[in-house]
Amino acid sequence: MNAKTRTRRNSLRAAVATSKALGYRTLSGIIAVLVDTARLIRTGDFLDRIGGNDLPDGQKSWFGRHVAKAYRAQHGGDSVKVWTQHRTTGKWIHVYVYGSIDPALYAGLRTYKGTQHLMTALFTEAA
Repeated sequence: MNAKTRTRRNSLRAAVATSKALGYRTLSGIIAVLVDTARLIRTGDFLDRIGGNDLPDGQKSWFGRHVAKAYRAQHGGDSVKVWTQHRTTGKWIHVYVYGSIDPALYAGLRTYKGTQHLMTALFTEAA
């Protein structure tokens, strides 16, 4: 058994023996720390930053799908994922996270009709 397999096995064993919140933090590892320090950002947090916090969860979910598709087109693969609690239901979900100025976030704003109004508002404020 190599060191990588042993580390995963030990991490999973530790996650099972702890509370649910700590277990998911253990599984997310350094990615969760990067999200907490705002080096990586979830799509819902991005929408909150640019004024899209009034969108329903269904539209935020579709926006996330558009961002993931744009990220795959630009980078040839998926972004990293993190375990986090859903904003309204409290369930633990696995979501993609991106760099805070990743072009895929803005491509998602452009391609999803439910968020195009935020794109125009974003550039109107900047002008």
